[in-house]
Amino acid sequence: MDVAQVLARFDSEMRADPPPEPGTQVERVGSVVRVLGDSCSVSFSQLTPSDAGAVIAEQTAFFRSLGKRVEWKVYGHDLPSDLGERLREAGYAPDSTETFMVFDLADALDPGPRPAGVEIRRVTDRGGLETAVAVGHDAFGRGEGWTFEEYAGRLSGPSLAILLAYADGAPVASGRLEMPPDRRFASLWGGGTAPSHRGRGIYRALVGARAELARRRGYRFLTVDALPTSRPILERVGFRPLTSITGWVLEPGHDERGEAQPS
Repeated sequence: MDVAQVLARFDSEMRADPPPEPGTQVERVGSVVRVLGDSCSVSFSQLTPSDAGAVIAEQTAFFRSLGKRVEWKVYGHDLPSDLGERLREAGYAPDSTETFMVFDLADALDPGPRPAGVEIRRVTDRGGLETAVAVGHDAFGRGEGWTFEEYAGRLSGPSLAILLAYADGAPVASGRLEMPPDRRFASLWGGGTAPSHRGRGIYRALVGARAELARRRGYRFLTVDALPTSRPILERVGFRPLTSITGWVLEPGHDERGEAQPS
């Protein structure tokens, strides 16, 4: 895998031209691509040491005027190299750093043998979605993970697949596969296993099932923003770490020091 080439493709297809999502609007302002909705994000920027300060100040003033939470996603190869620190000075706070990992679907992914008694099914109705969300809460903690409302309207669409893993008939793991149209990159999200069933290869089986579905749909690459807990598992099945990702978050009503201001 040519790391620089894959990152350039990903930047061009997925960050500079983010796939449309319901309820969002993409705006391009100079060298910044921002996504506006219930919450907002900066998906891509091309800044230089000479213009970064002015651009960040302009975008930050815009987001503060909206009064909405915003996440500026900074990848390890983004420029300038001190972009994160510049955002910190403007009042953004860093979220957890993850690893951007990619698998080339032209290769064979090896999730290992499927554990005995484990079956993987695709969610096709609202009842299945409720089960998948409940499993996600069990895996990540109540209030974490994903919600029913986010995906109920997309179950019958071609761009989303939600899979559930059952062990001896009981749902124990769930995960999503995003398949944006007219792109070469599909992506894994929200994969988690109930604590009582970890260490048995169920997570790997769920990754393998989603990878096979993406391959059948004609995607070339499969990506994931990996937490430290999942990175070693993903590396074992064939994913390659390419760079880091840190979300820098600006909360509404906070000043440049990140402190809440009276309303």
